[in-house]
Parts: sequence; structure tokens; C-alpha cells
Amino acid sequence: MRTYAGHSSAAASNALYRRNLDKGQTGLSVAFDLPTQTGYDPDHVLARGEVGKVGVPISHIGDMRALFADIPLSRMNTSMTINATAMWLLALYQVAAEEQAEAAGEDPASAVRALAGTTQNDIIKEYLSRGTYVFAPGPSLRLITDMVTYTVTDIPKWNPINICSYHLQEAGATPVQEIAYAMCTAIAVLDAVRDSGQVPPERFGEVVARISFFVNAGVRFVEEMCKMRAFVQLWDELTRERYGVTDDKARRFRYGVQVNSLGLTEAQPENNVQRIVLEMLAVTLSKDARARAVQLPAWNEALGLPRPWDQQWSLRIQQVLAYESDLLEYDDLFEGSTVVAAKVAELVEGARAEIDRVQAMGGAVPAVEGGYMKSELVASHSRRRQRIELGEDVVVGVNRFETTEPNPLTADLDAAIQSVDPGVEAAAAAAVRAWREERDADPARRERAASALARLKTDATSDVNLMAATLECARAGLTTGEWAAALREVFGEFRAPTGVSGSVGVGAGSAALADVRAKVAGLSQELGEKLRVLVGKPGLDGHSNGAEQVAVRARDAGFEVIYQGIRLTPEQIVAAAVAEDVHLVGISILSGSHMELVPEVLDRLREAGAGDVPVIVGGIIPEADAVRLKALGVAEVFTPKDFGLNDIMSRFVDVIRASRGLAADAEAPAHA
Repeated sequence: MRTYAGHSSAAASNALYRRNLDKGQTGLSVAFDLPTQTGYDPDHVLARGEVGKVGVPISHIGDMRALFADIPLSRMNTSMTINATAMWLLALYQVAAEEQAEAAGEDPASAVRALAGTTQNDIIKEYLSRGTYVFAPGPSLRLITDMVTYTVTDIPKWNPINICSYHLQEAGATPVQEIAYAMCTAIAVLDAVRDSGQVPPERFGEVVARISFFVNAGVRFVEEMCKMRAFVQLWDELTRERYGVTDDKARRFRYGVQVNSLGLTEAQPENNVQRIVLEMLAVTLSKDARARAVQLPAWNEALGLPRPWDQQWSLRIQQVLAYESDLLEYDDLFEGSTVVAAKVAELVEGARAEIDRVQAMGGAVPAVEGGYMKSELVASHSRRRQRIELGEDVVVGVNRFETTEPNPLTADLDAAIQSVDPGVEAAAAAAVRAWREERDADPARRERAASALARLKTDATSDVNLMAATLECARAGLTTGEWAAALREVFGEFRAPTGVSGSVGVGAGSAALADVRAKVAGLSQELGEKLRVLVGKPGLDGHSNGAEQVAVRARDAGFEVIYQGIRLTPEQIVAAAVAEDVHLVGISILSGSHMELVPEVLDRLREAGAGDVPVIVGGIIPEADAVRLKALGVAEVFTPKDFGLNDIMSRFVDVIRASRGLAADAEAPAHA
């Protein structure tokens, strides 16, 4: 039983973890901030506005010590949501465990072998959904392979990878796509480990036994439960037939779940509690396909960062199920159900066909590099958005049953979510600079750090397992940014396909979209040029689903769209806006860094002589911040409650008209 937690600083997160453990939480699930996830120190230019926002910043071994102070790692089960820099964070975790053992007079090697937990480490879904990748698929797969082979021998209780279908569903995946793409990722990893020759064939079952999955549970209860049974069936077949694993226990489908955060609504957020409960039941009721670990989001995550009390509520939901209900006392409740069997068979058949399609392309890596998977997810997400807009998919409180009594839980929105002290970033940046300066002021420590870095680069150019060099970097006091920068020099960086150019809009037949098209065409004719919109994602926020859907719908509505993907600086966004002579700039931020990054975009537009270009902002933005942004000059702010993309497109036209001093369009469409 876990809650996904971490914010501000290692010390603040440590206090939160110890409180949660005292309340009955049975494992830790660590959220790292975006600079840590993408390999930057807090004082890097791209870290601006992101430090400590969506997780805890961990820059070096000192931070890792502080994060787990007074928490005995050799007796803990820790899940770390980390991907591109997973090897580095595991190395820091191991070194912290060794230090704890030495301080207690225990054997460090035994403490390491006792470590239990998981590094997420699934880079494929980063290219498809979350966007915290650093390197290209080839080098990324090499890092994963090295970690898998190292842990099987040296940390045998550790799960070196969590194949993540969770984020695929958030990016638009159907159950069939979620199953198929997760299985294709597993095939890519297992094939790479097998082909590396680092694990003898007779021990390959140990590799399969340490592969775990992290799955999304949506609110369509029956379908989600059947999806898990389909996963179990396909994994058993795959590991037996493709890899020859005969041990039933090694072939067990081992998975953890976070229930669907995408389905949580900003409107009537109290409804999220029953959504969370239903989604948890989907992965616990069926004993033969039951999750081994569950973590629940908080009811108010669509509003902002949950408070400790909100996390406690989610933990208590799990405890009531486990200790008050009789759910865990019975065998599988669905065995023999013809309805369930038929649905499982349908999902298995569809997933097999999609797996075969991807394998025919050469597997998951070519399907990522060629943009196939991403385009499929963007198109699927577009279809889902349209169904919600048309009311075909009902979301209670959003597109039906929208009337509501005043909500006492959100009466004071400033108190209903937790905010991160703006001083956290400055303190973290100063601290990492001081760490490097103190280290380098000591000639012996400086020399050890330089040697460790040189070894890392040398090993990266060969086929030597990189875990040993990474452990030495951790012990030598190197920082997250230094470790990642060294590998960037060797491996280069990568920009994944956006999926937008290949995605076909699905709203062509709606009257609402036809109205917006007419409105766009009318203003284009009035101005004598096609309307151009830049959709930009500044900072390190890689959750691009919303930006992609806005870009696709804007193109369908008749705008010329400039969308360059994720991880741009405000300077790059402004340069593109000026070069393309756009009529409107749309900024998407979901990480909470809007108050730092958006004002910089506004300032740079003015400096570039483009201060008259209107800027709109979308993301998880508290009302008080929306008011502040508008006071600074932002034309419009959209949050998750603004789900009608055609309405948003119509508002784009209104904003452009106002920026050009034109009268409002009296024929604005009234459709949702």
C-alpha cells in the first residue's frame, strides 16, 4: 500500500515518508522532480521553475542520504518512478544503503542483496507519453539492459524495470493498445538482455522473474478487470513460448497499479473518490489477476499538489478494502463467467494482432523511431476527446449532471491544495553549487570525481556494463547533471516524433467544428493571411497529451499549426513565434511551473517587438494563479474543466480579433 509522494526537498520528503509509514503505509513510492528525471541539476537553465514541483530533487549522494534518513533501506520496499536516469538513482540508492549498513556495523554487501523495490526504467513509454527521455532508444535500451543484468546478480530482490502501460492509457491507448504496446516493450527489453550475452541461458528465468509491470486502472470496471486477466494470459504465453521459461513462478505476471489520474476531474472533484474506489476494485476483485501493489491518487490531483491529509485519505481507502471487507478471503470471483471469458478472449485476440503488427515493423524501437505508436495514440486520444465532447462518453459533473451544490472541500482553493515554496528552487540551486565547490576544493575528492567521470565516458563507448562506473560516480560525489551530461556527450540527445503531423483529425463531421472552421476562415479572409498558431511546451514538463490534442484540433479547424514538441526554453518558443510570424502563442504546462515560465515568455515577446502577439495558457493552474497570469497580460487560461476543444478554438479566434483591434464576431458558435 503506497501513495506516490515527494516534493520540495529531500528533508521535506523524508518527513512526509516517515509520517506515511507511521500511518500504516507498507512501502514507499518516490516521485522525483523533472530536472532529476531528465538529468539536470537544479541550477541548470532548463530546471527553471521545475525544481521540487512534481517530486523531490535528488542531485547527489548527500540528497539520497537525506531522503532516507532514519528509514532502514534493507528492510524497506521502495518504488522509484525514474526512467532515463534510473541507473544513476539506483546507484545512489545502493550507496546510501551501504552507508546505512556501515554506520550500523552491518555488512554492506548483505544490505545491498536485501534491497527490495523497483525502478520504473521503461523508456519506451517516455517517447510515447511522459516525455522525460534523454537518449535515443538504442542507448536507452543499453542502459536498461545493463541494469537488468546487474540487479539479477547483485540485487536479486530488485525489479530493475517496470513495464509501464499506465501512461499509454493516459496518452489515449485503448485496452488492446495498452496490452500490446506494453508486451512489445517487454519483448524489446528481454530480447536485448538475451542478446547481450551477459546472462547465461540457464539463468534467463531469473530475468523474467524480475520483470514487473505498472498498469493503469480506468473507470470502465469490467473492461479493466478483463484487461488484467488478458495481460496474465499473454505474459504466460510469451515467457513460455518465446523465452522457454518453464518455472510457473518465474512466469507470474507481477504488476502494480496506480488508478487513473487522467479520469480525475477538476469539475465536482468530490466525484473522484468513487472513481478511485471503482478503479481500485477493478485490479483487486479478481484474485487470479490481482495487483501486488496499489497506489491511489488523491481526490484533488486535477486541482494541484495534494496535501498530506489528501494522501492519507487515499491510503485509508486501501486499508478499508484490505482490513474491513472480506474481499481477500475468497478465490477468484469471476472463474467460470462466460461474460468475462468472452471479453478476455476479445482483448487477447486484438492485442495479439497489434503485437504482430509492431513486430513486423522490427519491434518496439523501430515503431517508436518511425512514429507509428505515437501517431496511433494521438489518433486514439482524439477519438476519445470527441466522444466526450459529443456526450457519447459521459463524465459525471463535466458533460452531464453539471449542476452542483457549493463544495465545502474546495471552498478555499488556496487551502485545498499544497503549494511549493518558491524559495525551494533557489535553495536547491545554491546547495548543488556549494556541493560541487566543496568537493572540488579538496584535491583528492576532485581527482576522484574527475576519474570517475572519465571512466563513465570510456565505458559508454564500449560494451562494458555501465553500472560499475555509475556506482563509482555516486561514491565520488558527482551530481545528476554531471552524470547525465557525460552520457549526453557519448550518446547524444533525442527528440521523439510528436505524432501530430501523422494524426488524422476525427471531428470533421461535427457541426460545431464546421462553425469554428467558418469563423477561422472568415478572420483569415479579413486579415488576408492564414491564421498561424504556435503551441509550445516550455520547461521540462513532458506530459504533452493536451498540447497534442490542441494542435490536432487547431489544424482541423483551419489554423496553420507550429508544434515542435516538448522541452523548449522560453527563448526558443519566442524565437519560433517571431520567425513564423504567428497570430497567437499557446503555452501548455502541467508541472506547476507556469508562474516562472509564462512571465518569461511574455517578457521575451515584448523584448522581441512581438508584445502584441496574444498568449494563452493551458494546464493544471489554480484559480488564483490564473488571475495573476491574466494581470500580467495572458489573454486566456484554460484548465482541465475546459474540455470542449471546439470552444477553445473559437476562443482562439476571439483573442486574435481582439489583439488586432477588430470587433468581436457576432456569429460565434454556441456549440459545445
